[in-house]
Amino acid sequence: MKTIQVKKGEILQHKGDLNTKGYMVKKGLLRSYSIDEKGKEHIFLFAPENWIIADSISGDLPCQLFIDVLENSEIQVFEKVIEDNSDTTKILLKRLSVIQNRVIMLMSATAIERYEHFVETYPEITQRVPQRMIASYLGITPEALSKAKGDRFKNKK
Repeated sequence: MKTIQVKKGEILQHKGDLNTKGYMVKKGLLRSYSIDEKGKEHIFLFAPENWIIADSISGDLPCQLFIDVLENSEIQVFEKVIEDNSDTTKILLKRLSVIQNRVIMLMSATAIERYEHFVETYPEITQRVPQRMIASYLGITPEALSKAKGDRFKNKK
């Protein structure tokens, strides 16, 4: 790992960059965040001393988060290369990616966008659990879910 000094205001990662690096904060403060379509910023994570910050998306995909420096900092930069290619590691990495995406969506997406993402992520579950559980997962009421599904149906016609 290489240790570097970074200045307040520096952007270490932009949304859309290939996601190959992670950062260990030795001194200072970093953050990761997303920016929605309306230009609103949504902070995902703060990383003070002894924290690691990185995008959870697979290294061969464009990242979802910006990472910037909030205070002059000393950080260790490491390549996000996972040598262990086991099924368990792949499943764990996929789960981390799903959790990151879920948090971003809860912070910034509409109910219908969250529902559509749920259907894409868990297509086999929608018929296996009650709608109230899906609504709870999405952070909305069952009534709001019914309305979102109705709006989605209308928009597809």
